Amino acid sequence: MTQELHIVGGGMAGSEAAWQAAQMGVKVVLHEMRPTVGTFAHRTGSLAEMVCSNSFRSDDDERNAVGLLHWEMRAANGLIMAMAEAHRIPAGGALAVDRDPFAESVTAKLREHPLVSIVDEEVTSLPSDGAWIIATGPLTSGTLAESIRAETGADSLAFFDAIAPIVYADSVDMNVAWLQSRYDKGETEEERTAYVNCPMDKAQYEAFIDAMLAADKAEFREGETAGYFDGCLPIEVMAERGRETPRFGPMKPIGLTNPHNPDVKPYAVVQLRRDNKLGTLYNIVGFQTKMKYGAQTDVFRMIPGLENASFARLGGIHRNTFLNSPTLLDDRMRLRSRPNIRFAGQVTGVEGYVESAAMGLLAGRMAAAEILGRDLPPPPPDTATGALITHITGGAEAKTFQPMNVNFGLFPPIEAKGGRRGRKDRYKAYTDRAKEAFTEWLAM
Repeated sequence: MTQELHIVGGGMAGSEAAWQAAQMGVKVVLHEMRPTVGTFAHRTGSLAEMVCSNSFRSDDDERNAVGLLHWEMRAANGLIMAMAEAHRIPAGGALAVDRDPFAESVTAKLREHPLVSIVDEEVTSLPSDGAWIIATGPLTSGTLAESIRAETGADSLAFFDAIAPIVYADSVDMNVAWLQSRYDKGETEEERTAYVNCPMDKAQYEAFIDAMLAADKAEFREGETAGYFDGCLPIEVMAERGRETPRFGPMKPIGLTNPHNPDVKPYAVVQLRRDNKLGTLYNIVGFQTKMKYGAQTDVFRMIPGLENASFARLGGIHRNTFLNSPTLLDDRMRLRSRPNIRFAGQVTGVEGYVESAAMGLLAGRMAAAEILGRDLPPPPPDTATGALITHITGGAEAKTFQPMNVNFGLFPPIEAKGGRRGRKDRYKAYTDRAKEAFTEWLAM
């Protein structure tokens, strides 16, 4: 009788792992504690629920590392990318999705698969036998986290992650704000107008920064000393690092022209990105926050155009735990002390929806191959998925290991031919090389 594969966690990584293994002919049991056991961030019992942004970031597969990762996952018939495409909403050059229908469709696809069983239960300890993938993400339950810590014999590494607020579109004053994607990016009018832009002059910006810095913030518990992931800093933490920092980050005014006052360049701009297909919800881009709820509404209503904003969800902050993967996992993503257990997703030390799903894709394929009696090596390090798994399972320094988004700095360098390459040409060379290598890996 063919061995079953058990997967703990039905987020991006667990869902993708289950799909890949089942598509290879392996029976999968997916254990998801929601909705029986909830979390601070989740609202539903759907698989692959998006609790932070609704964006998978850039979809440019020729000059962008995350876009290349999209391409590789599509080439591998990934479920997450397929459902993202099915529920895509305009976001300029980014791949953003209507979050609830997206999660519902992932759930439906897995429930309909004849080789997938979904069990609503909490797994509280590491299993001693059988083939398992732990893909519980940043919100791993306390009991399972304790079991992992007991097995690894190491202190858990952690950082704090934050989510941004969501605004009802009809509460935005469009006599002040306007619709435009930065640099009018997009092939259609809908894509070129995918963002709501709220302009600030210098006085408004300075007052806004003062209010953020003075606002009541969520306090960490005694003994919590983890830092922040730089790719998801709370907006007020950015301001603490320098008053101009937000203006050169999520509030940069470049590539935008205010049609209400085209001759005046805004000093700063707050962008809101569509959060659902209906266009009734928008999230405030880059405005992850640890401000308390009451402070959030007061401060964010200082933004021109949001004076009367109604919030579908306010921001928040949560603890995000991850393994010191370079010391604990082998290149097949197996726990060295218990090779029957693989880890996947954010808990391995990757950051982002796409990166998490990609590690689920690899873990699912590797586990299924092992059950079917063959060894599947990781993709070459010059692919996006290969660069990530190389980084987390040995490429990074264990002493300073921190979560990482995919980026071309993780790839083996490309030698310039006939002189120095420009950045765009160099990135295109990276993606061309990766696509060829990943296609060969898929044929193994």
